Amino acid sequence: MMTRRRSPIRVLIVDDSAAVREAMAQIVSSDPALEVMATAGDPIIAAQRIRAEKPDVITLDVEMPRMDGVTFLRRLMSQHPIPVVMCSSLVSDNSETLHQALQAGAVEIVCKPRMGVKTFLDESRTRICDAIKAAASARLHLLRNPPPEPKLTADAVLHPAGSRAMVRTTEKVVAVGASTGGTEALRIFLQAMPADSPPIAIVQHMPETFTAAFAQRLDGICRISVREARDGDRLLRGQALIAPGNRHMLLSRSGAAYSVTLRDGPLVSRHRPSVDVFFRSVAKFAGRNAVGVIMTGMGDDGAKGLKEMRMAGAATLGQNEATCVVYGMPKEARRAGAVEEELPLERLAPAALRICAGAVSHG
Repeated sequence: MMTRRRSPIRVLIVDDSAAVREAMAQIVSSDPALEVMATAGDPIIAAQRIRAEKPDVITLDVEMPRMDGVTFLRRLMSQHPIPVVMCSSLVSDNSETLHQALQAGAVEIVCKPRMGVKTFLDESRTRICDAIKAAASARLHLLRNPPPEPKLTADAVLHPAGSRAMVRTTEKVVAVGASTGGTEALRIFLQAMPADSPPIAIVQHMPETFTAAFAQRLDGICRISVREARDGDRLLRGQALIAPGNRHMLLSRSGAAYSVTLRDGPLVSRHRPSVDVFFRSVAKFAGRNAVGVIMTGMGDDGAKGLKEMRMAGAATLGQNEATCVVYGMPKEARRAGAVEEELPLERLAPAALRICAGAVSHG
């Protein structure tokens, strides 16, 4: 279980921009739980700093002179594993590079603070500090050693005949919330879904512009369709919708049809999109026709919303501590009495499917 740190988390800031280094240092120093150990203008200088003193967490720019951030990350993880938070400009061109960073072992992705925009800077402060704290608690071996991909069957090409779920009149909805470590957890969860799976909607804490690329990548390796949600999208069988970064996603219902609504608004539970906001809407509009799943992540976003789902009659599942990169959100949800059953990551999808197929009564 995670324990409270007695000394500040020491952070090495690596960025080729002096202005960004200064802004990042101010942000880190503003949190009493964090401390700037040093700053570096490129990975070569950073490596020298690390040899002299090992930081608890590194914030790392993506594009830098002499060596790019992803190359440095790969070398770091193979020689001296240290939790890394990747910092990127708010551009979609970085999506593929940032996916490579996640594969290489980055714990979190955050957007660089944008100077001159107070609201953005204030929100950046919250997100960056939270990401660093999450990274300090992360189990790096779960990020760097993903389990083997499942062997596909004929289901990947053709739906099996006689699916019981096809004749059900009341559709089940699977609602998922995740944060730190969630990109890999969601891959495992979604790859276990059959082509005619129940509708799935997901809130994964991730910066805007990156969720579309993340969804596209999952779409290419899963039997179901996966894409970034758009306002008004219907929830359909064999499809997963991922909330776009920086927009709250809510479930809505018209007759027997479910859809999603996207909204702006303040950070809720320190996040936008917020799992709490999403789960509350699922409790309101789906009730006992929903299955809630809370996965790895720092903090408590989703705990209150999942409790509301359970009180409304939904089945609720939580990822267990042993398989979480950060056992924060599921732990807080369990502590709140929101989790009906806690399971290892690889058993979450089969459990959700079993509940949806069996029309088990909950409440």
